[in-house]
Amino acid sequence: MCGICGVALSQQSGRTLSQGLLVRMRDTLTHRGPDGAGIFLNDRVGLGHRRLSIIDVEGGAQPMASDDGRFQIVYNGEVYNHPTLKRELEASGCRYHTRCDTETVLHLYERHGPRTPEHLRGMFALAIWDQARGELFLTRDRLGVKPLYYVHAADGSLYFASEIKALVEGGAVTPRLNRAAMPDYLANRAPMGTDTMFEGVHRLAPGHSLLWRDGAIEIQRYWDLSFAQAGSTSRSDASWTAEFAERFTESVRLRLMSDVPFGMFLSGGIDSAAITATMAPLINAPVKTFSVAFAEREANELAYARMVAKRYATDHHEVLLTADEFFDRLPRLIWHEDEPIAHASSIPLHAVSMLAAQHVKVVLTGEGSDENLAGYPWYRATVINVGLGRRYAGAVPAGLQSGIRHAIDHLALARGVRAKLKRTFLYLPPDLDTILYDNFGVFSRKWQRELLSPAIQSEVGGLDPYAARHAAAAQCDAPTLLGTLLYTDIKTYLHELLMKQDQMSMAASIESRVPFLDHPLMEFVATMPDSMKLKGLTTKHVLRQAMRHQLPAPILSRRKMGFPTPLRAWLRGEHTRLLDQTILHPRARARELFQPGTVQRLVDEHRAGAANHTERLWSLVNLELWHRIFVDREDVSRMLETGRAA
Repeated sequence: MCGICGVALSQQSGRTLSQGLLVRMRDTLTHRGPDGAGIFLNDRVGLGHRRLSIIDVEGGAQPMASDDGRFQIVYNGEVYNHPTLKRELEASGCRYHTRCDTETVLHLYERHGPRTPEHLRGMFALAIWDQARGELFLTRDRLGVKPLYYVHAADGSLYFASEIKALVEGGAVTPRLNRAAMPDYLANRAPMGTDTMFEGVHRLAPGHSLLWRDGAIEIQRYWDLSFAQAGSTSRSDASWTAEFAERFTESVRLRLMSDVPFGMFLSGGIDSAAITATMAPLINAPVKTFSVAFAEREANELAYARMVAKRYATDHHEVLLTADEFFDRLPRLIWHEDEPIAHASSIPLHAVSMLAAQHVKVVLTGEGSDENLAGYPWYRATVINVGLGRRYAGAVPAGLQSGIRHAIDHLALARGVRAKLKRTFLYLPPDLDTILYDNFGVFSRKWQRELLSPAIQSEVGGLDPYAARHAAAAQCDAPTLLGTLLYTDIKTYLHELLMKQDQMSMAASIESRVPFLDHPLMEFVATMPDSMKLKGLTTKHVLRQAMRHQLPAPILSRRKMGFPTPLRAWLRGEHTRLLDQTILHPRARARELFQPGTVQRLVDEHRAGAANHTERLWSLVNLELWHRIFVDREDVSRMLETGRAA
C-alpha cells in the first residue's frame, strides 16, 4: 500500500515544475508509505511515491520505469492475480527485474494501454506517464477501494493524489467549502458522487480511467456491475450456497498474498467472523485478530469477537477506547480523512489499526458485505414499505389514507410507536426519496429547509441531495427493487465506507484488504435471486448458510448492529461542551451556513433527551472542525494538546 501524487503542467500554463513542490506533495503522504520514497521529474510532468513495502520488500521501488524509459508508473494497491499475470507475461517474452506487482502493471500497459485495468483483479489507484505520446493515464479499481483525487486547473494542468491534503500542499487549490456539495453532505453524511467538500477537487469514480494530454482530459468507465441475470436460472439454494462458499474462499486466499505479517479486524459480526473462519485453515499459524470497543456496555461487542477468537484459537488482541481518547483523536483524524468524518466508527477503527500496526502490516476486513449481500435493515424495510405502500395507495381511498395519518398524529400512542408508524407507508408516500433517503438520511429535505441559512438556501437550496443516487439508479439494469438498492449503494454509499477504511488504516501505516469486494465474487452474487440475500426477515442468507457449520450460533443469528459508539450519551454528558466549542461557537455562526435558531434547537432537544439528534450533531460538529483544520488552517496539534476544539 502506498501514497501517490503527481502534476502534469499544460503548455498553456507556461510554467515548469519544481522538485520542491512535488516533494511537499509526496511527503504529506508519508503515513501512507513510511518505508521509501521516490520522484520522477521532467520540466512539466512529475510523479511522487511513498511506499509501504508489502510484496518484494527489497525491490519494487517507485516510480518505476519501463526498460526503454518510455513509461513511468506510480501505483497504490495490490493486484491479486499478479502471479498468474507474471507467468503469462514472462511466457510472452517479458523480462522481470523485481517480484512486485507494480512491474506487472507496467508490462501490461506496454501491451494494452488504457485497457490495462480490465486485466487486474484487486485494489489499485495508479498513474502512468507515456513520454512518447505525452499522455498521463490515471485509473482506479472497480469498487473504489483505493482513493484517487484530482484537480483539473483552468489552464489545463492536472494534479492528482491519494489524499486531498497533498493537492492542497501542492497549491492545486485554495481550500474552500464546496457549497454545491452541502445538500448531499447533510443528507448522506458525505458527498455521494465525484464531488468533494473542497471546491475544485474531484475524485475519480470507481471503475473509471482518466487520460490527460496537454490540458484536455477524457474520462471513461471500464467496468460496471450487472444485475440483469439475477435469478434467471433454476438453481437450488444449496447450489448457490456451495458456489458462493467456493468463490468466497478463493477471494480470501488471494488476499493472503504478502511478504510481511498479516491479520484480521474481528468485530464480532458475521462478516469478520466468516473471514476469520475461512482464513484459519489457509495459513500455518494462528490468525492474528484485533478488536476494539468502548467500556460502555451498549458499545462493547468484545464477547462476540472473543467467541470467534476462541473457536479458531486466534492470537487475539483488544483495545478499549475512552471518551477522552475518542474526542482527543477527532481533529487529527479529520485531517487524515480529508473531509468531515461521516461515521463515528472511524475513530475506533483508527484505534484498532494502531493496535494492529504493532504486530502486522496487512489486515483483512469485512467491509462491503452489507452492500453486496443486503445486510442493512433499510433494504428489508424499503422493499416491504414500497411493495405494501404501492398496493395501499391503489386500494385505499385518499380520504381514508388522510384519516389514518391524522390518527397516527393524534391518537394516544407511545412516542416510540408513533415514531415508527411515521416511517412507514401508512404515513409516507412509497417513493424512494421519501420512504428511504429522507427516512434513513441525516438531514432530510425538510430538515435542510429549516437548517440552511437564507443565503445558502438561495445558492444551493434547489439542488437535489440525492442526485448521485438517482444517477446510479438510472444506470442500473436490475429487474427488482432490491437489486436497484444494492447497485445504488455500491455506487454511492459504499465509497465513503471504503475511504474510512483506507484512510484510518493508512493513518496507522497498515494495508487493509476487503475479500467481500472481489469483483468476480460480486459479479456472481449479482446473478443470485433476491431470496439468497434477503430471505423473509433474514439478511445475508447465502453467507449465513455458507457459514452455518463454521460459526457459533450466536454469531449466525445476530442482528445487524454496525459499530456502536456511546456518542448519544457523551453529547448529553460531560462532552456536551464540544457542542458549545464548535457549532454554537461564534466562529461557526460567523460562517452563516446555518440558521442559529435551528442549531440551538437541535442541541437543546438532544441535551434534554427530548429527541435523539446524535447523527445530525455529529455531522455539524465535523463540518465545523473540518473548516477550522483545512479552511482556517488551524494547528491540529494544538487542538490535540488541549483536548478541546475551541
